[in-house]
Amino acid sequence: MPTSVLALYHRINRWPAGHWLFSRAACFKAPYFASIRPRIELLEPGRCVASLRHRRAVTNHIGTVHAIALCNLAELSGGLAVDASLPPSMRWIPKGMTVEYLRKAVGTMRAVATPAQPVVEADSGYELPVEVEVTDPSGEAVFRARIAMWVSPRRAGSGTS
Repeated sequence: MPTSVLALYHRINRWPAGHWLFSRAACFKAPYFASIRPRIELLEPGRCVASLRHRRAVTNHIGTVHAIALCNLAELSGGLAVDASLPPSMRWIPKGMTVEYLRKAVGTMRAVATPAQPVVEADSGYELPVEVEVTDPSGEAVFRARIAMWVSPRRAGSGTS
């Protein structure tokens, strides 16, 4: 059976530059997220904290962090929060996302993702809402997302999410 994402996070974070290494490993598993160069700051059952630096590659035409970069940060942190909470017999996939842009996003963005309810083992699939709030360096909320994660039993013999 593959190592759980939470076990990998704890093992890698004992090393120097562990957060950086784990963040790179997460982007290796899901390469599209590498475009925002996220940093996973905290991962525990039911919670993920991740950040992205405001740099030219994630900037829009008005000089703020691009809306889709914020969506990517939300989906990454939401997915990791669910994955860290998941029983081994279950898997997940994003089903939909509703977002709110609250103010201009300038500076390093910090996302906190938490499932709206406990992740439970079930015989059939169910929708799990995940709340993500992204704040700017002053702690002001700039973006909120509600991600509908579809959580379902793994198929027999399946070793991946």
